[in-house]
Order: sequence, then structure tokens, then C-alpha cells
Amino acid sequence: MVKKEKEERNYNRRYASEYNIFRSIWYMVFLHVVAIPFFSVFYDCKITGRENLPKDVKNSKYIYCGNHVSIFDPFLIPFATKRLMAWMAKKELFSPTQKSSKLIISLGAFSVDRTKPEIATFKTVRDIFKTRWALGVFPQGGTRPYGKLDGIKRGFAVIAQNAKADIVPVAIADFNGYPKLFPFTRRKVSLHICKPISYKLSADEIAYRWCEEISKHADYENCYPKPEEIKEDNAVSV
Repeated sequence: MVKKEKEERNYNRRYASEYNIFRSIWYMVFLHVVAIPFFSVFYDCKITGRENLPKDVKNSKYIYCGNHVSIFDPFLIPFATKRLMAWMAKKELFSPTQKSSKLIISLGAFSVDRTKPEIATFKTVRDIFKTRWALGVFPQGGTRPYGKLDGIKRGFAVIAQNAKADIVPVAIADFNGYPKLFPFTRRKVSLHICKPISYKLSADEIAYRWCEEISKHADYENCYPKPEEIKEDNAVSV
């Protein structure tokens, strides 16, 4: 019965106790033994903006939000920031049929239903911030090619406001594909850590500023409307 319950768990609700010292050690081991050596061998990684990283991480809350261009992004951003990071991921990735589901679960990710908000999401975020872990979110939802930065939902901004956590944009630029072993190829990728965006701003302002920072440092056109334009549209519709 217990085994069946574990198999059926959808991981939309995770607790502070799950982000304990043992999971933290496993996360750092995976990062330093697997992820960092892999990126060092197969990628020419350029990281800028580390001076913008929050200094008071023990007493403050931060959500790291990057653009999403590859399956390596959930490891590239912790590689650049040196932070323990619990990622918000689509629920499909937690299916037992997914080969990577066990790894994703073991590294502290939690599932979300992108079609509707869940109370469990806000409770999980609250519990994560009771620990020394940070939260990681990809506002694009899934991997997207460079080009127009459109279709961005402001849900990540609402989560930031609810948790009273500032957002740190991380722009992933110059990604030119996955490496090959035969023949050996070494790809390029650049990451720029931007200055935090205050959760005290309006949700539309947060979303616009995030899009603006990502567009500035990566190859995107910001298609998110300016907050004043949204207000004007609303005024006209009323």
C-alpha cells in the first residue's frame, strides 16, 4: 500500500523537511561531480554579472528566473550562481514513464499544472523558503528558440509577490546546440546574472522588467507590453 502511494505521488506538494542536509549534499555532489565537469568539457561557458548575485542569501528570498533554450538550463543556472535550487517543472516530467523523473525528483524539483494555479504550489514555495534553497522558474514554460520573447505569463510574478521574494533574471545567450561525442564538438553558451527585480512592483511591471533584462542580454525581442500600455488598454475597454 505504501509503495503504491509513493508511485502515485505527483510531487506538486513538497515540504521543507525534504530539502534537508542529505538532499543538499546530493545536489552539490551532482552539480560538482556531474554537471560542472560536463559543461567544462563540452561547453565554452562565459559567465558575467556575478557581482549582481544577492549577498544576504540567508535572510532573504530569491527566485532565479531564466530563459529556457535547452534541457541543460536547470543545471547551467545553479552552475553560474552556485546556489541550491528547487525547480518548478511541468507535471508531465514527473511521470514514471519519464526516464529522468527519478533524477528530477531527487534534485528537489516539484510539479505544477501549467493550465491552472494550485494552492499546493504556493505552499511548496513557502516551505522551500524556510530552508537555504532558492526557487528556480522558467517563465517561458518550456524550451523555446531564440527570437520573440512572447507568450510570457505573469504567474511567476504573482508567486514572487505572494512569497515576498525578489526575482533574479538569468539570461542564457549564445547557446548553439548540444555537443557531439563523435566527432567531438565544444559548443558555446553565455550566462548573464542581472540585478534583482523587487517583488513590490506590480505583476505586469515585474514580468515586463524580466523580459526586458532577458532580451537585453540574449537574442530576443521583448514582446511583453509595457505596464502603462496595459493600463491604457484596460481604460479603453472599460
